Amino acid sequence: MQKERIILGIDPGTSILGYGIIEVKGKQMQLLALGVVRLDKIDDHALKLKKIFERCIELIDGFHPDELAIEAPFFGKNVQSMLKLGRAQGVAIAAALSRQLSVTEYAPRKIKQSITGNGNASKEQVAAMIQRLLKIEDSQMPEKMDATDGLAAAVCHFYQTSNPLLGTKSNSWKSFLSNNPDRIIGKK
Repeated sequence: MQKERIILGIDPGTSILGYGIIEVKGKQMQLLALGVVRLDKIDDHALKLKKIFERCIELIDGFHPDELAIEAPFFGKNVQSMLKLGRAQGVAIAAALSRQLSVTEYAPRKIKQSITGNGNASKEQVAAMIQRLLKIEDSQMPEKMDATDGLAAAVCHFYQTSNPLLGTKSNSWKSFLSNNPDRIIGKK
């Protein structure tokens, strides 16, 4: 059985950065924190990066995670947006490395696939599955789905590092469900 560990998940952004922190005991996950860092009111890009670094350090020092799981920027058409997003991701990674955390990067499609079984799932579908998996009350769900995206990165990392069956490809829902019986949620 694996030791207890804490995973910080981050969905980097230059307007809103989402984060989620889970504690893992064996095969059980528990939500520790979920939220966003609002950056949309800061005009200077360098100051946004400073705020990202400072908030990541606060989260790390406050929750003492063992690992960082971060969403990789997806390829877009706007090169300037990609560059800014890459800088935001780099600053979050630098904050984690400055506190000796291991860092794992996941493609958005991989995170969606890990959480919902569908790499093309919507943000709403990911949020709904995260809410079910972690038994989050409706009143505790954040207004911004950037927070659940950050949390999804942490949960994806838990699945990828705790259950070797999840690394295997599933060619159908039947195969996915037989490979992942712990992912089936009973009817209420």
